[in-house]
Amino acid sequence: MSTTKQAQATPQSWVEKRFKLTENKTNVRTEIIAGITTFMTMAYILFVNPSILSETGMPFDAVMMATAFSAILATLLMAFLANYPFALAPGMGLNAYFTYSVVFGMGYTWQTALGAVFISGLVFVLLSLTGIREMIIDAVPTALKSAIGAGIGLFIAFIGLQNAGLVKADPATIVSIGNLGEPEVLLAAIGVLITGILLARKVHGAILWGILATTVLGIPFGVTSMPDGFIKLPSFATWAPVFGKLDIRGALGLGLLEVVFAFLFVDLFDTIGTLIGVSQQGGFLDEDGKLPRANKALLADAFGTVAGAIFGTPTVTTYVESASGVAVGGRTGLSNVVTALCFFLAIFFLPVIAIVPAAATAPALIVVGAMMLRSVLDVPWGEMDEALPAFIAMIAMPFTYSIATGIALGFIAYPVIKVASGKAKEVHALTYILAILFVIRFIYLG
Repeated sequence: MSTTKQAQATPQSWVEKRFKLTENKTNVRTEIIAGITTFMTMAYILFVNPSILSETGMPFDAVMMATAFSAILATLLMAFLANYPFALAPGMGLNAYFTYSVVFGMGYTWQTALGAVFISGLVFVLLSLTGIREMIIDAVPTALKSAIGAGIGLFIAFIGLQNAGLVKADPATIVSIGNLGEPEVLLAAIGVLITGILLARKVHGAILWGILATTVLGIPFGVTSMPDGFIKLPSFATWAPVFGKLDIRGALGLGLLEVVFAFLFVDLFDTIGTLIGVSQQGGFLDEDGKLPRANKALLADAFGTVAGAIFGTPTVTTYVESASGVAVGGRTGLSNVVTALCFFLAIFFLPVIAIVPAAATAPALIVVGAMMLRSVLDVPWGEMDEALPAFIAMIAMPFTYSIATGIALGFIAYPVIKVASGKAKEVHALTYILAILFVIRFIYLG
């Protein structure tokens, strides 16, 4: 009888010992609910990431598998390395940069672009293991950090508007509104409203529910086709077209240095910003305002990016949607284990996922872009020596169709305006070095 009791207590004891539930004032039930909640809020990436990357020629089904497994691995790494309820998956914004800037804009193959992602992940690992990470963080002005997040939001929203057909090219005005009489365009516009209403009413998983509702509404519109089935056993043959297909040698070319830096830079600061923001909400920061085990959390993110590139997807990053799980009580890595399990179960419903039209995923891009724009509030708009470089970096991203160009122009403008304003001492030495490198980049690479 004692043996039976001991056997029954072992799993609970292991969970308690591994995730320190009591110490973090939580329990198994709360962590399960938190994990499912986090998954519901970020599951849209299973639709949106393959939708964006498939435009490069990468098979939708294969990218969906890569998306799911990279999310599973990185989320579990965060759980067991850092014991935090911060889920990870391929990042919004960087997947758009991967497709529209690197592949379409610069003309590189998606295999070479994946090689650049892999290299940026390795550099991130090294930065997380050394003190260089702190040096880079200190070198980047706070205004530029905020502007980059907002600029990516504008870029994502612009891409979403294009994919939805809500914005189209116009020879007279460059862009103009699309034809709302077309079923796809009208459906996408309705999808934006549906998702916005759900978010305004604080519905958990609002973006996912918005995608699902728009997809169902697309059936009578003639936009959504019915699936061939509902459940399909996954196989490596589905994943094979993208797994391990990265071209590292091609990515080492001079022309991709800025691409590697863009992947690294955006991932680094996006992750740090997300960790700090969600940690403030969950009370994870210590009395000095620092996050314990921050390096382990960053390592989970970095290793996730390296593995994701091998799996066949762009940069993996920590998701701000994790805040939804924290809001319902998630405090440990156990909720991440639950989130990872949900991603695994989703793989079996690939036939259903594949029917989601672009008109249903485009609203998610637009809404996520709006959510990312909130960081613009942290820019000191009353100080022009800070505000103008931030504005240049932010607005250049959608207008030049390049995140890397926006970052480069912001880094160049910041020290120039500071020096001209008699505030040269306020600029970190590394910022001057980065600015010079970006100038050289424009001279030699156009």
